[in-house]
Amino acid sequence: MNDAITEAFTLPADGLAQLVTPDLQRLAARMAQDAFTRIFRLTLEADAAQLEAAVGEIEGLARNWVRAGAGEEARAVRLALLVTGIEQWRLAWCQAFGLAAIPGATALLGALRNGLDVAAEARLQQKFAALEQSEGDAVDFKMELRRNVHMALWHAMIACQERDEALAILAALCGMLVALVGHMPALGWRLAADTLAHIQLRCLTDAAAGEGLARESTEELFAALRLALPREAFEPMLAHANHAVIAWQRARRAH
Repeated sequence: MNDAITEAFTLPADGLAQLVTPDLQRLAARMAQDAFTRIFRLTLEADAAQLEAAVGEIEGLARNWVRAGAGEEARAVRLALLVTGIEQWRLAWCQAFGLAAIPGATALLGALRNGLDVAAEARLQQKFAALEQSEGDAVDFKMELRRNVHMALWHAMIACQERDEALAILAALCGMLVALVGHMPALGWRLAADTLAHIQLRCLTDAAAGEGLARESTEELFAALRLALPREAFEPMLAHANHAVIAWQRARRAH
């Protein structure tokens, strides 16, 4: 499914791809998701001992993956991706569910940066700046990360039994997508379109959000984006998403 959608995008040049390949970037996004999901689950279970053990275990696995990079620059990119990914999940969950903090995630982020010498910290800051300033840098990581965060929130939204809960997540998700379009002028609307395409495909393939509150909130999400974004941003975004869905359907029929 993802390959057909990605083909509908013309991605900008990635200045970090020589240090961390697109496949490794996508792996970093998935590692960040797995780490955050595990920590958040243990946080909800209120098992302090298991949470502390999990933070230590995830830190060790992450450090081993970072050390596998071919050279100091590559290792700095790997660490920057993991830290950025976990932080984005943390921020999204705090925003969507009204949480003041997620201590386990904060502890893991601190642990990953502890022990860096001055030179290593400077390299890490340089990679953070590159990720922020150049939309094309680590573009595969950004696309995988944003898609997974957005889709997780959408699944949480359509699973809600109470309208107020669904609308709170809807507002947060809509806000994230609108902010993404504004923050990344060249790439943001394409990343948002990727999310909209995947939502449509889930509805087609899994019959997700087919009725009731799930369907209403999904329709309201699209309507809210139409209202919140300028026409010149929303219409190309929706057209791009629809094109990706059509391309996926054609590819499926061809097989």
